[in-house]
Amino acid sequence: MAENRHPGARKTRRWARLGAWLKHHRRWILTLQWAVVAFYAVLLLVPPLLPLPNHEARILDHLTVFAEFVFWGIWWPFVMVSMVVAGRLWCGMMCPEGAITEAASRVGLGRAIPRWMRWGGWPFVGFAMTTIYGQLVSVYQYPKAALLVLGGSTLAAAVIGLVYGKGKRVWCRHLCPVSGVFALLAKLAPLHYRADPEVWTEHGRRQRRREVSRSRAPDCPVLIPLKQLDSASDCHLCSRCSGYKDAIHLELRAPGIEVVSPPPQRPATLWEFVLVVFGLLGIAVGAFHWSASPWFVAAKQQAAVWLYQHGWGWPLETSAPWWLLTHYPEHNDVFTLLDGALLLGYIGVTTLVLGGLVSLSLSLTNRLLGRWRWQRLWHLSYALIPLAAVGVFLGLSMTTLTLLRGDGLLIHWANDARALLLGLGVLASAGLGWGILGRYASGPRRLLAMLPMLAAQAPVIGAWWLLFWGW
Repeated sequence: MAENRHPGARKTRRWARLGAWLKHHRRWILTLQWAVVAFYAVLLLVPPLLPLPNHEARILDHLTVFAEFVFWGIWWPFVMVSMVVAGRLWCGMMCPEGAITEAASRVGLGRAIPRWMRWGGWPFVGFAMTTIYGQLVSVYQYPKAALLVLGGSTLAAAVIGLVYGKGKRVWCRHLCPVSGVFALLAKLAPLHYRADPEVWTEHGRRQRRREVSRSRAPDCPVLIPLKQLDSASDCHLCSRCSGYKDAIHLELRAPGIEVVSPPPQRPATLWEFVLVVFGLLGIAVGAFHWSASPWFVAAKQQAAVWLYQHGWGWPLETSAPWWLLTHYPEHNDVFTLLDGALLLGYIGVTTLVLGGLVSLSLSLTNRLLGRWRWQRLWHLSYALIPLAAVGVFLGLSMTTLTLLRGDGLLIHWANDARALLLGLGVLASAGLGWGILGRYASGPRRLLAMLPMLAAQAPVIGAWWLLFWGW
């Protein structure tokens, strides 16, 4: 009785009831999913058919500008926020690609997932390719580019669903370009489904004694072994497994606890390290940086002079189709081959410099903790997830602010908000870093290892300072 009166017990039951409610209202969730699919389809398919808006068009005046604001000003930045707040609830409840690939899989060929598709590097490769290609074709500014990048991903999701799995989300689990990023951010979330192994085992004993009836196993769309369910990284919170064997329930947990203490069955990996350090803290920063960078302009001018001096002016005069490089002469927006090459070079150098400096700092931390361990190095990178998340959110919100300013809404406190968010990201990463170090050392060694751990944030903070205040 005392346990039932305990506030913690009441909160636990409350979240478990929410999970059960979501499970029993599956039809509502499906309705919501397909409503999002319809909305997504309209915003993706109609704007490319319309004339491009002029510079005076506003969000509510032109569907193209409205779609740009919805996709890049609201949708993507706040989907990322939702990952930190509620885990991958978006993936399970509202993602159009998830709904489409699962529906296609129910009527598809149902083939087994090939080994090459299970390779752990696909999340990084997908993120890198879509981010860089999106910059080459100006995906944030033009509807045909958005259709190519987002629509191409959606088409691939449908094709994968038609070929592999049966009623599963094979695309989401292995190939989605943002699945790896979402999996990292979900580690920070205070909500997750967890299977209690003791209750699971006891329920099995009771089944064998015929004290309880055998229940049908839930159909997990992302192929998680339910008995081991603990991590929020892969779980889409679709709630189909809620209450299974009385062992799986939606639970509240300390934010970031999975970062500090990863479940044994879901340890940190090399490719997560690469995605954090070279993806979110490298490629993403370079993608947001280049268009505002005086270094990019200076490099272009120097390259142009050198090419003309050597009689090689064609890279400055040759463009490419819009689906390879930005090509909208009616808007005086055309990328030459030189622009494309320098863009790739700028993002590449930014990735190597930032990723290299962060890697060196984390490597020094790893060495100060004792004998070298690769697994520990991968784990140390988890501490930088909050800083990476804040950075990507700030980068995406640049589009939000640009479009709002175009509508005459001046947000004078934007830089103050940026500084506050960046500061919170730094503090969160420092706190998680201290917690991770506590798993490997204590006392003076832990304190000493904290110094390069903090230094790992410095180059990233410097990059964002340049973008928002230095330039």
